[in-house]
Amino acid sequence: MPTDHALTATVRLPLEVDLRLTLGPLRHGPADPTLRPDPGGAWWRATRTAAGPATLRLAPAPGGVTVQAWGPGAQAALDAAPALLGAGDSLEGFRPTGIVRDLHRRMPGLRIPRSGAVFEQLAPTILEQKVASVQAHASWRSIVRAWGAPAPGPAGLLLLPPPPAALRDQPAWAYHRMGVEQRRANRVRMAATYGRKVEQVAGLPAEQARRRLEVVPGVGPWTAATVAGAALGDADAVPVGDLHLPHLASWALAGEPRGSDERMLELLAVYAGHRGRVLRLLAAGGLWAPRRGPRMPLRHLARH
Repeated sequence: MPTDHALTATVRLPLEVDLRLTLGPLRHGPADPTLRPDPGGAWWRATRTAAGPATLRLAPAPGGVTVQAWGPGAQAALDAAPALLGAGDSLEGFRPTGIVRDLHRRMPGLRIPRSGAVFEQLAPTILEQKVASVQAHASWRSIVRAWGAPAPGPAGLLLLPPPPAALRDQPAWAYHRMGVEQRRANRVRMAATYGRKVEQVAGLPAEQARRRLEVVPGVGPWTAATVAGAALGDADAVPVGDLHLPHLASWALAGEPRGSDERMLELLAVYAGHRGRVLRLLAAGGLWAPRRGPRMPLRHLARH
């Protein structure tokens, strides 16, 4: 199929969907070359499918979302678009109260996406381990620009994320030039060697999929849950070990400015099955705890 030919479909969803709130977790920084909004409210996404690379344009439309797809993987990406937009997301058992109820009413279009592209979410999430987000996002941009490829469709809009083989075969010094120290570089390369097995977790139940991801060396509960909340449609995924989320939950749900993983899990227990959704709502509502102490310092590895 010519890469300049777009397939088009209108996706009608059982629940309201807000593209920014729903697709935001798949975006690694405001300048992510693989995913971006345009001024008209549409979102563009470059991805690799089993059938080949594809570019998606998702735009709000009366009664649903208009989806256009380009590239050899256009049909596969089009078929996966409903899940990406949260078609499988269910509010069954979700009975919010207090501030969570208010946020849910204000943001009824927040869906839990299921991209199915597990490795595409795993690699940049590993880069975000134990460093400031701005630094991890800059590294991801550099990696995509260096080792990715132009996405099909309208020229110059997006870049495809690098495939596992491209990340596996890069030497440590090449990652160092991207601002990634050896520990995270080795973890990305190790995850890339598991590339095929990583993708297979998309067919497993959510909890089992998280456990299977944790089998990959360097992937712990935080990384597995972060990936599951974006790639696997897991509404209950809680990234234990996060620097900010325990304080967010404690402040928003109990008025306590400092929290711990244990306190976060205690406060979220009433929302079992939807704990990740609640954290998404709290974060989208901007209910972050007051800051205490300095921000995490940035490390300019590429300069050394």
